[in-house]
Amino acid sequence: MPFLAGRIRTGRGRVPALAATLACALVAPGLNGCAAEPEPGTVTVLNSATDTAEHTANQRFFDRCGKPFGLRVEQISVPADQIASKALRMASSDSLTDILELDGSELPQFAQTEGLRPLDDVGVDTSGLSASAKSLGSYDGTQYGIARSVNSLALIYNTELLKDAGVAPPTTWKELRAAAKKLTAGDTYGMAFSASPNADGVYQFLPFFWSAGGDETEIDNGKGEAALQLWKDLVTDGSASRSVVNWNQQDVNDQFVAGRAAMMINGPWQVPVLSAQKDVDWAVASIPVPEAGNPAVPPIGGTVMAVPKNDEDPAREKNAVKVLNCLNSEKNQLQWGASVNNVPTRATAAQAYAKQNPKLTAFAELVTTARSRTAKVGTGWPVVGDALAGAFQSVLTGRTSPEQALHRAQQQASAGK
Repeated sequence: MPFLAGRIRTGRGRVPALAATLACALVAPGLNGCAAEPEPGTVTVLNSATDTAEHTANQRFFDRCGKPFGLRVEQISVPADQIASKALRMASSDSLTDILELDGSELPQFAQTEGLRPLDDVGVDTSGLSASAKSLGSYDGTQYGIARSVNSLALIYNTELLKDAGVAPPTTWKELRAAAKKLTAGDTYGMAFSASPNADGVYQFLPFFWSAGGDETEIDNGKGEAALQLWKDLVTDGSASRSVVNWNQQDVNDQFVAGRAAMMINGPWQVPVLSAQKDVDWAVASIPVPEAGNPAVPPIGGTVMAVPKNDEDPAREKNAVKVLNCLNSEKNQLQWGASVNNVPTRATAAQAYAKQNPKLTAFAELVTTARSRTAKVGTGWPVVGDALAGAFQSVLTGRTSPEQALHRAQQQASAGK
């Protein structure tokens, strides 16, 4: 199978069902299912929908899209951080699913092996997708994955605290620093964000880094330092907790809901918790930018669905395409986006989403200027992400200056290529 490092093979064989089942039991004990010789008329999907509610919601859409074609869709769900390794193990036993759903940042490592079908080649309709959504599912200029919906980050604020302080939602960095100072009182910090040394912290740093002109291909180009300095100033001012270096995005939301932060950077995945609680009245605004009038450039996130090559049974590829095109109709994208609080990727569906969910309009607007983390560096993103994490951790803990931190990050990224 083309996904195996060190050996590139074209095509995709089918091992005997017993052997494939045994392979699954040996390499993935306890995981949900194994795509060993699916029945005719079955489309298998590997995804991370391990949560019962999400799995059920997914199945409802899969059934809706499979039944008109006489197809049954079967989900094989594992934790998100195990998707890539699970897919590689399944590929090694020639039992990979008909549809592979994985995080957009993981797509390049699979596309690079030439083990995925370009979507245009197999008839997946990608017309009308936003540029940012296309970028999320692309590698080296070719689109291999399609996202039903996407997410990004925004500024979420406590409307009551801002009103009482006479503070408007900040739109620039200068306003953000001033507002955070004014909103800091007692046990409440003006601002909260994640600066953990992992994907959460990097994801939250990117809107500031990119909006300032930072470039992951030239980390020390002299522009990203301003973003590090802003984060450092917020902590030094006492407007943000020193604990941000340990907080993940859920921790940030917990602080906000508990009233210990007047503003936070976070994503639409927090909406269910925010909507369920009654203590904090909240609203969403765009992420502040260095200079007024410039667009914010946040990262785009979400999963993409890809079609692995199956030269021995092309009918299975055709069935997968039928399901994908149905899932990504405007109607189904809109309904799916509403169910998971994410923005549909078809422009018309995204516009309808914003009208139906006015409280989340800022998220819908921000994904139009968002960028894929892997668009410029492809499979090199993990190394770059680690380098950036090291940079903001060292600055926030006082070990280095912004300039030194990004120079070291560039050295780290270059060495890791």
